[in-house]
Amino acid sequence: MMTVRHWLRGLGAQEDLNFLLTNRIPRLALTHFMGWFSQIKHPWICRASIYIWRLFTDIDLSEARERQFSSLHEFFIRELKDGARPVDMRENILTSPCDGILGSCGEVKAGQVFQAKGFPYALQDLFGDAAAASPWHDGVYATIRITSAMYHRFHAPFDGRLHRVDYLNGDTWNVNPIALQRVEKLFCKNERAVLHMTTADHHPIALVPVAAILVASIRLHAIDTLLHTRYKGPHRFDSVHGFVKGQEMGWFQHGSTILVFAPKGFVLFPGLDSGSPLKMGQALMTYPPSP
Repeated sequence: MMTVRHWLRGLGAQEDLNFLLTNRIPRLALTHFMGWFSQIKHPWICRASIYIWRLFTDIDLSEARERQFSSLHEFFIRELKDGARPVDMRENILTSPCDGILGSCGEVKAGQVFQAKGFPYALQDLFGDAAAASPWHDGVYATIRITSAMYHRFHAPFDGRLHRVDYLNGDTWNVNPIALQRVEKLFCKNERAVLHMTTADHHPIALVPVAAILVASIRLHAIDTLLHTRYKGPHRFDSVHGFVKGQEMGWFQHGSTILVFAPKGFVLFPGLDSGSPLKMGQALMTYPPSP
């Protein structure tokens, strides 16, 4: 059956309509409503919501641990069957923390990266200040977009430690390619968390989960706090938390984006480029021996 999404694509109107529907509306109000609605536990409401969602996006539940859900929220944060995502355990490989589509990626040049062609942003704007961004000033980065149909949980891309989480409240712009080509410094405007981490051999790494419209909330196991647009608590969490490659670190309540930053010496894994599909655990970057 042709989905609404395919029908719109055939009309050639998808991009403009998508941008209009998801960005020229009261984003925060709709996000708060969706956050409430997705938590309703009622079989009819859940089944109807998932049916409608599947009209707009291609959802594959063949790898899901459960096929029946009590709420739309449970559907969004569904777990996968054991073994569904093999993890590349080679020591010099930094793996993809999530399923997604590789977007803008490459070298960080003079503290600046791109969200899309012609749309640069400064690391200090994303991280909140220059000091927090300094370890990756001349490093490498990768942008991984998680669509609404994909697996929403993210995992450790290496063996190491989480040292600090900085939460930056913000807007809930859609983070799809259409918006990235129209809204300047979008990632720096949206709600996000900065995870300051180090590998077992002391390379600094940052993961930046960026939330988006609808259910813009981020759950991190390390701090046991749901970060969302109405959160009023502390915005910095200092806590040393060890993890192993492939270990689950948290999830988005809905699809969004994870930015990965590594220092100079790391390189994107051969064959990867903007538009490449990724699975959690797949090789994303290679890194040098211990300093």
